[in-house]
Amino acid sequence: MAEVRAEMVANVWKVLVKEGDAVSDGDALVILESMKMEIPVLTEDDGVVASLKVTEGQVIQEGDLIAVIE
Repeated sequence: MAEVRAEMVANVWKVLVKEGDAVSDGDALVILESMKMEIPVLTEDDGVVASLKVTEGQVIQEGDLIAVIE
């Protein structure tokens, strides 16, 4: 199991996956927006999205859980 966490304060601009989706190392899970820049959040693990903890438009803080990959 791997946890994907936010590296900065940002808005969740777009969610690209849903629970149950298979993902591979390097796949984008969500796109964050901060200071008018779009920042993709990538997984570093192969697996399945077990849970997704963010929604589009949500403001997240550094360290917040974005997703769990199993």
